[in-house]
Amino acid sequence: MDDGAIIDLTSDHHFMGEALRQALKAYEAEEVPIGAVIVRENRIIARAWNQVELLRDATAHAEMLAITQAEAAVGDWRLNDCTLYVTKEPCPMCAGALVHARLGRVVFGAPDAKGGCAGGAINLLQFPTFNHRCEITSEVRADECRQMLRAFFAEQRSRAE
Repeated sequence: MDDGAIIDLTSDHHFMGEALRQALKAYEAEEVPIGAVIVRENRIIARAWNQVELLRDATAHAEMLAITQAEAAVGDWRLNDCTLYVTKEPCPMCAGALVHARLGRVVFGAPDAKGGCAGGAINLLQFPTFNHRCEITSEVRADECRQMLRAFFAEQRSRAE
């Protein structure tokens, strides 16, 4: 039966699904399950997942890896006309990089009241004295993003016991 529903492949919901697929790769690699995609003109130009343990690099967050890929795809470090979709609110390092790369928009899933820098603990993405501010859309598919993080950390705690 056709209910008339139209699947919008350019929607925030759709692109967050792509970020969730990246987060699942991180989960399967026993990395903190955070995934990111960067979209330009309704096309994904970068996909990444946390690889801190794999690369033994504290800066190998999904957002940081996606920014590097997107800059290569665009041929410039300025990403004004791009949108980042990430499954968890960006940390201070990633928020700083997003501002410096001049991302036009940041869409995140799970908020982080303790360490999030898109309005959770602080809002570095729209800090008044910075020369660039990102548009923010929060809590897109937040329950799915949160569930994956909770399941991962519950498994990690059970292994430690």
